[in-house]
Amino acid sequence: QVQLVESGGGLVQAGGSLRLSCAVSGRTFSNYCMGWFRQAPGNEREFVAAITWSGGSTYYADSVKGRFTVSRDKAKNTVYLQMNSLKPEDTAVYYCAADPSARTIVRGTGSSWGQGTQVTVSS
Repeated sequence: QVQLVESGGGLVQAGGSLRLSCAVSGRTFSNYCMGWFRQAPGNEREFVAAITWSGGSTYYADSVKGRFTVSRDKAKNTVYLQMNSLKPEDTAVYYCAADPSARTIVRGTGSSWGQGTQVTVSS
């Protein structure tokens, strides 16, 4: 099992930036894909971005392409989500997830999840 702990959420004005972090620990995850998801009140959870731990291949939802960047620091066992040009519609609880399959992550689920961190973008 992989353990995930998110941090870095908060309140920011539209047009601002935030960087979310996801600390990864547990069993070997060198072949895992790490994903970011979000869920706004009344909405279903949606895929945001993902990165493969070994090769660093990245995937993005169309809604965040060009504004968000996912990365990982192998030395720190941490995955990041840099969010720029934030919009009020980005307001949601953001979750980090992990799965051995990139396809599973991109399709919207995963085997391990963090507790989530709130991001609020004011207009």
